[in-house]
Amino acid sequence: MKNIRFAIVILCTLVGTTAVSAQNLYDAARLMGNDLNGTARFVGMGGAMGALGGDISTMGTNPAGMGIYRSNDVMTTFGFSNIGLKSNTNGSKNELDKFRGSFDNVGFVISSRIGHETALRFVNFGFNYRKVKAFDKNMAMNGLMEDMEGPLSQSDLFASLSYGLSEDYLSSNAAFTDGGIDAAPWLGAMALRTRVIELNDSENNQYASNVVDSEGNIIHLPVMGEYTSREKGGLHSYDFNVAFNICDRVYFGATIGAYSVDYSRNSIYRESYQGDVSNYSLENWFDTSGTGFDFKLGVIVRPFESSSFRIGAAIHTPTWFNLEDRTSALLISDIDMNSDGTIGKDELYEYDTMEFPGESKTKYQLVTPWKYNLSLGYTIGRSVALGAEYEYSDYSSAKLKYDDGMRMEDETSQIKTGLKGVHTLRVGAEFKLAPEFAFRVGYNYRTAAMYDDTFKRIALNSISTSTEFSNLKATNNYTLGFGYKGSAFYADLAYQLNTYKEDFYPFYNEVGEHFETIFVPNATKVTNTRHQVLLTLGMRF
Repeated sequence: MKNIRFAIVILCTLVGTTAVSAQNLYDAARLMGNDLNGTARFVGMGGAMGALGGDISTMGTNPAGMGIYRSNDVMTTFGFSNIGLKSNTNGSKNELDKFRGSFDNVGFVISSRIGHETALRFVNFGFNYRKVKAFDKNMAMNGLMEDMEGPLSQSDLFASLSYGLSEDYLSSNAAFTDGGIDAAPWLGAMALRTRVIELNDSENNQYASNVVDSEGNIIHLPVMGEYTSREKGGLHSYDFNVAFNICDRVYFGATIGAYSVDYSRNSIYRESYQGDVSNYSLENWFDTSGTGFDFKLGVIVRPFESSSFRIGAAIHTPTWFNLEDRTSALLISDIDMNSDGTIGKDELYEYDTMEFPGESKTKYQLVTPWKYNLSLGYTIGRSVALGAEYEYSDYSSAKLKYDDGMRMEDETSQIKTGLKGVHTLRVGAEFKLAPEFAFRVGYNYRTAAMYDDTFKRIALNSISTSTEFSNLKATNNYTLGFGYKGSAFYADLAYQLNTYKEDFYPFYNEVGEHFETIFVPNATKVTNTRHQVLLTLGMRF
């Protein structure tokens, strides 16, 4: 049984909002936070360069780092990744991996010397494209759908979402075209049309699922679930920076960031019963696109004239996103509930929501949280550079809004209750093996953004047909790097091992007078790894 973290917002969610929406806290969390990405030097040092500066990737962490430049610079970064996944569902194991190339960064810096006689020594301008997050991921799981008390079925969710709606309405096109508080859940309308659920109590408009008999009793039969998905796309940033060098002791910088979003997911969940004599499958297509912008301010101070020790600080405003989701689904079933309570095979029924393409698009806004960054840097001659960095962002303060700017109260309340503050620690070091060659090592740790009992609730008037959700754990990044720097040309190579675990659930069930009790299948335990190699080529002049 699931202990609900969202009890304070359940009734509001059940009643629904005044407009149909499909967004949830997992959609918001997807666009918060960064991968460790950028130039190979930045990645090789674990991203801990906020106070050291002198690398174009610091434009996105501490903009003052660009003030360290004393020459022009142009560079580009590309790489390759091997993305692996291992999942375990009640002892049923799956393993996947895929190889992908990537284009991670391109940018330039124009450094303008003002002079030695004035306090202002340099004014630098820069531009950098960087891939903030890569969404590429494959997922696979299969196994018995059950918790400690017995079998669970996704079809029970379809039945509970349909509660209180007449069979005539749920069977009509109005179920897909009506908007507002009285709209029908698309999952319920699809399930009724394909006989995955059926009307059980006409007086109360109550529906029964595949695993509930005509008397409302749960049939304890094995439920086998199988889920696969493919995600791809990225969050991309285009940063414009200006930075100032004051007396070679104080550095200021500002960055305006413009963002573009492209994300897509194709998933299939299948459920079968009693030796696979019958089954149904729910296939979903979902994608998000949009744009956003933010603003960053940073400072680096060298407090002691005789020491290279530096202190850095930066603040990032929220990112304001304008987004559009597009969704469609296909439900196919050959299930027939027999009068004796057993499930048999019937003719094939299917329903495709693409019959209503205009209804499957939703525009909305996302406002991410503020971000705060503190960093330390120290160099020993020209041989050693050490960096440490701490960053904090309160994910629970993010807000979802309709496209007219009005806040989604229920969805934002779920974000506040289900997400939490995220702490990121970065440390790194660079050692010069010779004047032209360097070795780097780094580590990056980010705490989990979600509580263990966070889950995705689907509103009663939602067009959302994706029931799956994952609660991600802490992320670890281990990095190594090598660099060559000539009189003008330089090349840097970095390796990164990124790893994190997650608890995956293909669906949830809700029961009780007000659906206040949540059941979920035993979590599918997932381990994700990404081996990445990055190469940066550049020239300073």
